[in-house]
Amino acid sequence: MFKYEVVKVCKQSGARIGKLTTPHGVVETPVFMPVGTNATVKSLTPKVLEEIGSSIILSNTYHLYLRPGHEIVAKAGGLHKFMHWDKPILTDSGGFQVFSLSDMRKINDERVTFKSHLDGSSHVFTPEKAVDIQQALGSDIMMAFDQCTGAGTSKSEARRALERTMNWLDRCYKHKTREDQLLFPIVQGNMYKDLRRESLERILPYAECGFSIGGLSVGEPKPIMYEMLDELKPLYPQNMPRYLMGVGSPDCLVEGIMRGIDMFDCVLPTRMARNGAVFTRLGNLTIKNAKFKEDFSPIDSECDCYCCRNFSKAYIRHLLNAGEILGGELLSIHNLRFLIKLMEDIKQAIWNDNFGDFYRDFTEKYNWNIKSK
Repeated sequence: MFKYEVVKVCKQSGARIGKLTTPHGVVETPVFMPVGTNATVKSLTPKVLEEIGSSIILSNTYHLYLRPGHEIVAKAGGLHKFMHWDKPILTDSGGFQVFSLSDMRKINDERVTFKSHLDGSSHVFTPEKAVDIQQALGSDIMMAFDQCTGAGTSKSEARRALERTMNWLDRCYKHKTREDQLLFPIVQGNMYKDLRRESLERILPYAECGFSIGGLSVGEPKPIMYEMLDELKPLYPQNMPRYLMGVGSPDCLVEGIMRGIDMFDCVLPTRMARNGAVFTRLGNLTIKNAKFKEDFSPIDSECDCYCCRNFSKAYIRHLLNAGEILGGELLSIHNLRFLIKLMEDIKQAIWNDNFGDFYRDFTEKYNWNIKSK
């Protein structure tokens, strides 16, 4: 049911285009996956997601376990039917969410005990339970349960987490029963190159058609993340996609693809949108700023999204300052379409064997901290 085929490698840069076949369709990589934490990408309907070019979305095991409960999703016929999305879905295992609850959880080799961020109730996750929940959800791709560690973790703690992650991966692999779901193992190792190399080598026997790189973009400077990816790149197998978890700023996507990454996800584009900020090819803008009060131009004259084709910065600023839901919705459409269009442009550059030129031009112009054009 699952197959990954590399269809083009850029002669100039080595970046690649691939096709991942799943039970709910083919995903062309490199790809950015919008995040639908609670079985919805915030404020956007599945129809809108299709219109902006989404081919796969991500949903969250931890959150759906807490509400409405994976049993209810299973009774509805699985996540695809529950949320009316007939394209591929990837679910994370809940490992990162448990990691983020650092003051509300306890970890040992057997399980994680944690308190719900919703009501403080106590819960237990094991690798087997993470698999059971994801099998009930019925996603196309499920993540192995892992232990993520943050920037600044000692090497001994990173080693302990790596060993625990390997033990949990083996338990996930043995417990999984559904053949129509693909299990992605996860590379850990914190910011230690030797641990990263070891982790990749050890997870590959469990990787049937893809794997993930976790524990990056967790507080470390971006150059450190790129160093870790540079270290791993020569060791990647060619016949499966590589998924960098939780990364979604435009500069990181371009840098990641240059370093052999095929799949990305992040809540950043919709979170920024709800706070009035947007992506452009030069950097991000804060549309709430007073300087846009009488700016009747689109956010990006080169963008083909519904927002940029129809509305001005002044109007969107008005919506945001008036507390109108439409403001965040329009900016979410723009930010997600911006990233998906960026993927399309990158693929075209790879087909043309000039992604190296694209990379240099983009990185010279892009400034994450830009406040205005």
